[in-house]
Formats: sequence, structure tokens, C-alpha cells
Amino acid sequence: MEQNAAAENLQVIRTLMERSALYRRTLAPIMTFTGVVGTAAACGAWVIVSARGFVLFWFGVAVFCLLGSLMITRRQALKDAEPFWSPPTRRVIQAILPALFAGLTIGVCVLVVFSRPPIADPPTGSTEMDGMEWLPASWVVLYGCALHAAGFFTPRGLRWFGWVMAFCGLGVFVYVAATDCVQFPWWVSDALMGFFFGVLHLTYGGYLYLTEKRKTAA
Repeated sequence: MEQNAAAENLQVIRTLMERSALYRRTLAPIMTFTGVVGTAAACGAWVIVSARGFVLFWFGVAVFCLLGSLMITRRQALKDAEPFWSPPTRRVIQAILPALFAGLTIGVCVLVVFSRPPIADPPTGSTEMDGMEWLPASWVVLYGCALHAAGFFTPRGLRWFGWVMAFCGLGVFVYVAATDCVQFPWWVSDALMGFFFGVLHLTYGGYLYLTEKRKTAA
């Protein structure tokens, strides 16, 4: 009997330690906020036809989403009377930083390349956005990797969402490579950003609202 009680106590302690290591803030508001901003930004970005404008615009959107997500997290922490910069929060930030830094570096490289004067005049009817579909695809893949890394410190669903983002981004790469001779319209890049960072986030946010409400009721 004493051995069984000790084993049960040990299991309870292990479970509590595992839960304390997880980031347990509600992700539904963050995903929904990101989805709304991403969708709205994609609708307003169609007037941008330069690569530099595209990168700078979406950099601004990313910073806005990041600041908004931090504010939502801070509000949740204050509501629960818990510290904002908790150990689980630090683990999540450290997990996503490498992939996000890689995406930032790629965007900066694009800015540098298109800041140089062109070697020759572009063909008639072409814009800097021609052939830029690889850039949003690379951002989607890296963002999916960031979510997957963060998923080891959050409930398992975030890891699956990271897999979806990464594989969909790779699918765009494969499709663009297979249709190399096809010249896509200049607005395709913004449409990709709106779909992945807008529509998919809204869908996942709605799913989280339903599942998190059920867990709270249970």
C-alpha cells in the first residue's frame, strides 16, 4: 500500500512539473488577432507593386502582430495574477527566435538586392514582384518551423499547426518550381500572405475557441 501511495505521489509530482513547464496562456485570441490583421493587410497591400514595398509593408504587419500578441499575453497574465515573463514564456520565445530571425534576414537581403540600381531595363509590363512567390513561401515555412518548435512548450495542437504551415509553404515552392515558365500575377504574393497569415490563422483561432471552451467547461 505504501509503495502504491508513493508511486501515485510521484506521478502527481511529475504531472505538476510537466504542466508548470508548459505555456498555458489562451492562444485563441492571439491566433484570431493575427488572422484578422493578416487578412486586412492582404486586402490593403494590393496597391504595392515593388519588392521593397512588399517587404517593408509585411515587416510592419509582423511587428504590429507581435506587439498585439504581447499585449494580449500581458493582459492574460494580469488577469491571472501571474508574471508576464514566466519561464514557459521565455522557453517559447527562445524556441521561435531562430526561425523568425532567419525570415528577417531573408527579407533584409531582398531589400538590399532591390535597393541596387537595375543592370538593364525590365521587360515591358513586368514589375519587381514578378517571380517573388518564393519569398512568402519561405516565410511560411520558417514560421511553421517556429510554431513547431514552440509547440514543445505548449499544448500539442500548435505543433500540428506548425506542420500544416511548413508543408503548405513547401507545397508552394514545389508548385512554383514545377510551373517555372508561368508568370504569375503580381498580386499572388499578397494573396499567399493573406491566406497563410490571415485565413489559416482565423480558422485555427476559431478551432481553438471551441476546443479551449470545452476544456474549460470540463
